[in-house]
Amino acid sequence: MTTPDKPPVRAWLPTMLTLAAIWGCSFLFISVGVRELHPMYLALGRVIAGSAVLLVFLAFKREALPRDPRLWAHTFVIGAVGSALPWTLFGYGEQRVPSLLAGIWNGITPLVVLPVAVLVFRTEKFTAQRVAGLLIGFLGMLVVLGAWNIEGGADLTGQLLCMAAAVCYGLAVPYQKRFVAGSNVSGTALSASLLLCATIQLAVVAPIVTGEAPPMPWTLSPEVIGSVLALGGLGSGIAFVLSMRNIRLIGASMSSMVTYLMPIFAIAVGVLVLDEHLTWYQPVGALVVLTGVAVSQGVVRRPVRSGRKPKKPLQPEVAPVP
Repeated sequence: MTTPDKPPVRAWLPTMLTLAAIWGCSFLFISVGVRELHPMYLALGRVIAGSAVLLVFLAFKREALPRDPRLWAHTFVIGAVGSALPWTLFGYGEQRVPSLLAGIWNGITPLVVLPVAVLVFRTEKFTAQRVAGLLIGFLGMLVVLGAWNIEGGADLTGQLLCMAAAVCYGLAVPYQKRFVAGSNVSGTALSASLLLCATIQLAVVAPIVTGEAPPMPWTLSPEVIGSVLALGGLGSGIAFVLSMRNIRLIGASMSSMVTYLMPIFAIAVGVLVLDEHLTWYQPVGALVVLTGVAVSQGVVRRPVRSGRKPKKPLQPEVAPVP
């Protein structure tokens, strides 16, 4: 039996799998894009395409962009920390490591969200279970990194860049929850505004950092152009609309479970499409990381004694977009 408060699985599971596939494949598209594009220009193309898609949705829904200057100031910060910076870092990272590794590192995001929410924004509290989850996740990070045989070089640098990108997501999610989540602006309008801010930021910074103008589209291969459009139109545009639909149906907590599925798709497409290779400890470490995430978020918990209610797990308002 189902009730209006509990929609049937068929109403949300296909959407969740679609989101996991889109976001999991994003790392493949990044790997293809950086073959011909500087990581900053790849990120710029992505935010432009994503902004265009979301603006079309707003026009279709007859919704306006935010008008509150303070809200725009917060979206400017989120656009930088949650979009422009991590997407650039993933691009730099995937110049040095396989896309599947970037997908694995994206899975640590919830482990960063918790300590930032507790120590910086004071919106959550540490519990023994959450600390245990963080320790398990940290152990998994060391396994993914192969800490026992680190020799430096491009591989280590690439993994650290991907880790830094995930840390950026971990900072952006609680910031958004603290300063933006209570506004009466729709999720689509909010996302469009932060992508527009990221577009302005990258359009200004990218030529300064790279020392050159962006390449003209006709100078790029069809594969790279398709990757940019897929990253922006699908990963930063349509996928967000699908995510908002699932949040309305089953709530932010259940919707964030897509975090556990994304690395699976990232590994699968990396191996099957790009012929990338895994070492034994990378998937093992990914499993340990996701176990730590599950423990810290209360998905895995000790049996609760009769008469005691389990504590509400920490969940991001929106699953992080890779």
